[in-house]
Amino acid sequence: MRKVYVVQLSDEERDQLHELIKKGTLKKGRRPSALKLTRARILLKADQAEGAPAYSDAEIAEALDVSPKTVFNIRQKWVELGLEQTLERRPQRSPSRQPKLDGQAEAKLIACSCGPPPEGRSRWTLRLLSDKIVELGLVDSISPETVRQTLKKTSSSLG
Repeated sequence: MRKVYVVQLSDEERDQLHELIKKGTLKKGRRPSALKLTRARILLKADQAEGAPAYSDAEIAEALDVSPKTVFNIRQKWVELGLEQTLERRPQRSPSRQPKLDGQAEAKLIACSCGPPPEGRSRWTLRLLSDKIVELGLVDSISPETVRQTLKKTSSSLG
């Protein structure tokens, strides 16, 4: 049997959610994400306090075009974690993948790009730089796109 999570918002929480949806801005003046607005709408429709709509998960899912499992998860988060953590995304624990270049490798890449180009070339290309980084043994392999992003991040240009 599935556990039932009952959402009973206080007047203050309800007003906060209505304000968020109505104004579409947060205290800091930034627009909230669509995810945050959808979660706020789910909580308002799931509210089972006196005089509140108290829709079922299926009705909320139909009205907001989300899955019933999403509604269930939002109810559960609200009961277990509270309003603020329910509205926010969970922060990523670690990056999806580790960066190819560390600080020293980035410095050598920039030094190469600022130095003279190879014989027979008028300037460095991203492909030449990626080949040079591999040749120096800083990484096993690296794409020209990674080189481009690194140079962009450090405000370096090939020109």
